[in-house]
This record gives sequence, structure tokens and C-alpha cells, in this order.
Amino acid sequence: MLQVGSPFPDFSLQDQNGQTHTLAGLQGKKFVVYFYPKDDTPGCTTESCEFRDLAPKADGYLIFGVSPDSTKSHKKFADKFSLPFPLLADTEQALCNAVGVWAEKSMYGKTYMGVARTTFAVDENGTVTHVWEKVKPAGHAAEVAAALGS
Repeated sequence: MLQVGSPFPDFSLQDQNGQTHTLAGLQGKKFVVYFYPKDDTPGCTTESCEFRDLAPKADGYLIFGVSPDSTKSHKKFADKFSLPFPLLADTEQALCNAVGVWAEKSMYGKTYMGVARTTFAVDENGTVTHVWEKVKPAGHAAEVAAALGS
């Protein structure tokens, strides 16, 4: 898992509108990246809608959501809930693995690989300034905003 003070890993991922986002393209900008398991599921919808409501008050931070879902799935999810920020499609789990959120999970006695709900704040130099692990969806965006001074 990435720690505070670590450089955020390089990436190149498409969003729900087919636009490619890279770490180099974010040079000089502060951003928050929240990793979530699946589009249009109860917890992920709660978390995404709270980030949507936070976005106008994000104090100079860009917001990105990342999950292994496709750009098509992201488009439906973003349109359904009027999400105004990019949802990055990490279909090969490259970024999830690079930051350490692709992990073994268990539900109903079955183990499987999936996204451990985690959020990172990154400064203008690409350095991780905050890490939130084992995120509970409800209230998380407000917690991020408070920590970042928004």
C-alpha cells in the first residue's frame, strides 16, 4: 500500500468519456483519487455521490474515481448520478496493483480478488499527502474535505 510521502505511480487510464488521464498530465495539480469496487452498487454510489457533492468545494483538488469497471459502465454510472469528475477504468488493475488496493477479500465464506476501498490525496509534485484505508462510504468525502481543509 502506498504510504504518505510516496510518489503516486505513473498511470494512463481512460475515463467514462474516452479521455486519457496520466500522472504527467496532472503535474502541478492537487488531486484526490478514490478507489471503489463496482459501479452502481449501494456503497459505491453513496461514496461517489458524496464526492459529487463535495466537488464544488474541493479547494483546488481534482477528484478521480477508479474501479476495474469498463468505460461504458463508468459512463452509465456517471450519467445516472450526475458525477462531474472522471471515473477511470482500470480494467487490468494496473493502477490498483501499483497503489496496493487490489487485495484478497471475502464475502459469505468465499475469497476473491477485488478493490480495497481506499482514497489517496496527492500534492502538486505527485507526492501522496494522505491515505484513507478501509473506507466506510457514508461520510467519507466529508472526512477527506476536513483533512484537506476544504
